Amino acid sequence: MPIAWRLVKPYRVGDAFTGEGARLFGGRWNSVGTPMVYAAETKSLAALEILVHVDAADLMDEYLCLPVRFDKRLLRRLDFSSLPVQWRNPMPPAATQHIGDAWAEECGSVVLEVPSVLIPGESNYLINPRHPNIGKLKTGPPEPFEFDPRLLKQG
Repeated sequence: MPIAWRLVKPYRVGDAFTGEGARLFGGRWNSVGTPMVYAAETKSLAALEILVHVDAADLMDEYLCLPVRFDKRLLRRLDFSSLPVQWRNPMPPAATQHIGDAWAEECGSVVLEVPSVLIPGESNYLINPRHPNIGKLKTGPPEPFEFDPRLLKQG
């Protein structure tokens, strides 16, 4: 049974799988207005995904790591060879947002495996909170997660 990991601040645990943040702000795989939950295949990749989006002060805040398990039958893997050339651009291109929006709207699977921009060869998982089978995902209890302060070292 595959497992995905999501890092959140403690006050976000209750809505960690609603997709509300992505709906409000958009992301690489969704445009504003489409709810989506982003998770990673490993804790370390989940940590890197946080690192690229926060400043140093936020990094030392308290985080919790949420595991979510799902049956392989709930997963679809994106055909990586079909991605547009610019899919890894630092600013998310509209083309990848359209891919995620279409997947979420069609409700073909609860989870979509997509390639990581940060670590080639690793994957992130998109979770569609509006899919009728969302309740089949099994979330585990939150685990404390601390970033090593050496990650803030400069020079």
